[in-house]
Amino acid sequence: MDSIFNLKGKIALITGGAGVLGSNFANVLAKQGAIVGIVSQSLQKAENTVKTIEEHGGQAFAFQANVLNKEEVEKVRDHIVEKYGRLDILINAAGGNMPGATIQPDQAVYDMKTEDLQQVIDLNIIGTILPSQVFSALFAKQKQGNIINISSASAQRPLTRVVGYSASKAAIDNFTQWMAVELASKYGEGIRVNAISPGFFIGEQNRALLLTPDGNLTPRGEKIISQTPMGRFGTPEDIDGALLYLCSDMSKFVTGTVLKVDGGFAATSI
Repeated sequence: MDSIFNLKGKIALITGGAGVLGSNFANVLAKQGAIVGIVSQSLQKAENTVKTIEEHGGQAFAFQANVLNKEEVEKVRDHIVEKYGRLDILINAAGGNMPGATIQPDQAVYDMKTEDLQQVIDLNIIGTILPSQVFSALFAKQKQGNIINISSASAQRPLTRVVGYSASKAAIDNFTQWMAVELASKYGEGIRVNAISPGFFIGEQNRALLLTPDGNLTPRGEKIISQTPMGRFGTPEDIDGALLYLCSDMSKFVTGTVLKVDGGFAATSI
């Protein structure tokens, strides 16, 4: 794997890099030789992720920044340029959902809270587009760069209840394709934009939705597993191969692609 997916000396930045998936991304890239920047609203969480990477012999650095604040993201960019002279990989892993943007079984769509819906849209869509804007200016100057966005199984196959999350992740797929064409056609083949679409992974945001307190499946969890041919939820490590593929030169002719890592969920029909 080292020779195929070698990222030695590459400079990578991960928004949401202290989260469950983001921190795993960071550790994977660091193990392949990349120098990894962790962006989080919590500096302590970012520094904890850096500490873990360094304890395993990797190189990383932490930033506190809000991906919805352009000035803060620009400060991150300027610091990277000053210290390293370039950025090679941007992973937009910041995102999430809000209870008020989810329709519960005893609710209707008109019960959805507009404020929560707006927050979900902002975090998932603006939180991906804004960093891409800021760093694409750097990539255009370099004629080189790699953007990886995080989509969702709910983007291509809208799921009941999570209306705000599904809609905002569908927009990520659209933006990924649009941005891929925009950057490659204007600045050359050295700039690529792709997305990874994870299936169902247990995290703090969806644990209560999929599992009971004693660890058994909820009715929704059972329904999801019944439509996942591999018969289980994913683990963060299941995304490692897709991540390394898109980050490395093994995918140098791949852009505008949404790569599914979902245990076959999207391929299932009734």
